[in-house]
Amino acid sequence: QVQLVESGGGLAQPGGSLRLSCAASGFTLGMWSMSWARQAPGQGLEWVSGIYSDSTKIDYADSVKGRFTISRDNVQNTLYLQMNNLQPEEATLYYCLKGVFSCEGPVCDDFERGQGTQVTVSS
Repeated sequence: QVQLVESGGGLAQPGGSLRLSCAASGFTLGMWSMSWARQAPGQGLEWVSGIYSDSTKIDYADSVKGRFTISRDNVQNTLYLQMNNLQPEEATLYYCLKGVFSCEGPVCDDFERGQGTQVTVSS
């Protein structure tokens, strides 16, 4: 059974940092591209970053380039997202998505994800 468990969310000050983790089980993470996406209340999923199964290709949404870093540890079956210089408008639920490098709009909903981890950005 595929399971994705996001963690690492919490409270950060504007300009602060958080590191999100996504622990994968029930499948071999190293065989799949993965993404991070976020979803504000009442909004659709917004793709944030994606990484190939072997980390040879990485991409970011323009809004997070230069501030967020995606990585993965296929031995530990874990995906990461280092988020620096967080802004208040980025406070929302963050999800890891299985099997997708990038997606847009409702298509992102087609991919398996966990329960999400809440990021709060406030002074």
